[in-house]
Amino acid sequence: MFRARLKEAAAQVQDHLREVLAPLDPPVGAAMQHACAGGKHMRAFLVLEGARLHGIGPERAIWPAAAIEAMHAYSLVHDDLPCMDDDDMRRGRPTVHRKWDEATAVLTGDALQALAFELLADPRGCADAGARADLVLALARAAGVRGMVGGQAMDIAAEGADAPLTLDQITTLQAGKTGALIEWAACAGPSMAGDEPGALRRYARALGLAFQIADDIIDVTGDEARAGKRLNKDAEAGKATFVSLLGLDGARARAAELADEACAALDGYGGQAETLRQAAHFVIARDS
Repeated sequence: MFRARLKEAAAQVQDHLREVLAPLDPPVGAAMQHACAGGKHMRAFLVLEGARLHGIGPERAIWPAAAIEAMHAYSLVHDDLPCMDDDDMRRGRPTVHRKWDEATAVLTGDALQALAFELLADPRGCADAGARADLVLALARAAGVRGMVGGQAMDIAAEGADAPLTLDQITTLQAGKTGALIEWAACAGPSMAGDEPGALRRYARALGLAFQIADDIIDVTGDEARAGKRLNKDAEAGKATFVSLLGLDGARARAAELADEACAALDGYGGQAETLRQAAHFVIARDS
C-alpha cells in the first residue's frame, strides 16, 4: 500500500511541477526541471497523506506538495555546490553546477525557493487566505535560519570545530537541517483544514530524526550506485554522526525506536493512517 501510494504521490507532483516549469526559458528553467526530477518525494507524500486524513482533496493538496518539493530541490542544488559539499552526482545524475555551471546552479536554487512560495500562495491550493498565509509563514521559518538553513550552518561549522559535536548537538542540528521541512510537510494538511496538527507534528519529529539516522547509516554501509550520490562524506570530513557516536547497531536501534514513536503518534487516526505507519518503517529500512 505504502510503496504504491508513494509512487503515485511522486508521479502527481512530478506532473504538476512539469506543467509549472515547462514554459520557463533555459538554462534556468531547464535546470529547475533537472533539479526537481527523480527522488522519492517523501515530503510531498507527507503533505498529500496529511491532507487526506483531514479531508483535503488532492486537487488542492498538490499545490503545497509541489511547493515543499521545490523547496527541497533548492536546498539540494545549493548543498551540492563547491562552497558546500562539492558533489558531482545527485539522484544518480550530474548535479546542476556540473551539468551547467555554478552561476546557473545558484540562480536555479534561488528560483526554486521563490517557486515554492509562489505555489504555496496560489489560492487553488489552500482556499482560506488566513490559513494560506500561516502556511507561507511556517515554511519560511522551517526553511530559514530557524530551521533548514540554521541546521546547515551548524553542520558547516562542525567541520572546523575543535571537538566533534555531542549527540544532543547533532540532534538539534538535524532537527533543523532535515527535520524542519519534514515537520512542515506533515502538518500542512491539518493546517489547511484548520485542524490541530499536534499528532502529525509528533509523528514528523520522530520520523525526521529516524530519517537522518538512516541517512548516516547509508553513508557508512550503502552503495553509491544505489544511493545515487557520494557516500562516506562525513567520515572524510571528520564529523560526528549518529553512527560514530552510537555505533552502527546503536544507531539502528535508535532509528527503530523512533519509527515506533512515530507510529504511536498516529493512534488517533486508526487504520486511516496505515500508509504513514508503513512510511516510518520504510524510512529506516531504505538503502538510498
